[in-house]
Amino acid sequence: MRGIVAVTLMALVGAGVSQAQAQDAAAGEKVFAVCKACHQIGETAKNSVGPELNGLIGRHSGSVAGYNYSAANKNSGLTWDEATFREYIKDPKAKIPGTKMVFAGLKDDKKIDDLIAFLKQFDASGKKK
Repeated sequence: MRGIVAVTLMALVGAGVSQAQAQDAAAGEKVFAVCKACHQIGETAKNSVGPELNGLIGRHSGSVAGYNYSAANKNSGLTWDEATFREYIKDPKAKIPGTKMVFAGLKDDKKIDDLIAFLKQFDASGKKK
């Protein structure tokens, strides 16, 4: 029985490691092409239809200066970490009812992993880490 538990634990730990390694920022840049219709990222990024996304992971929702957020987004109390962003990008209106974001959602987990890897490259000033 202990052997089964040990094998199960090793499989779970291994799955977490392989998922983290599976993130591909170059592929995420291609996924971001869909986001570019409304969002910018990088050193010259500005707010557009949506807020610029520099330093997204770790940032409080509704906090980019100069962007006119919905009350729902400003008052959501969310801090963007990988898990929160993953839920949001799959179905923005379900995660933050009343959000202005008009996007049906990204359902493919691999594309979400890659998109997160791409976004995480940029610090709050838009410089690549």
